[in-house]
Amino acid sequence: MDSSLQEIWQTASGSPFLPTVGKGSQFLVGFTLLLFGLALTGAFALNRSIVSLPIYGIPASLAVAFGTVYMFCAVGVYI
Repeated sequence: MDSSLQEIWQTASGSPFLPTVGKGSQFLVGFTLLLFGLALTGAFALNRSIVSLPIYGIPASLAVAFGTVYMFCAVGVYI
């Protein structure tokens, strides 16, 4: 091992990773994002136009995507 890599390894062991969203609240965050995404998807389905795409469509897809990842992490499916 390179000496600088060894120093990084030793330094990293003293500072553990702390996630932004804790393990205890991942389910709530994921569920909320999925519900929000579902609501925005319904609003987009009722008013499909090019104007409503950046207002409803893109935030809906992002909310569903991040909500799915948080739900996977909450129940123990790590990707």
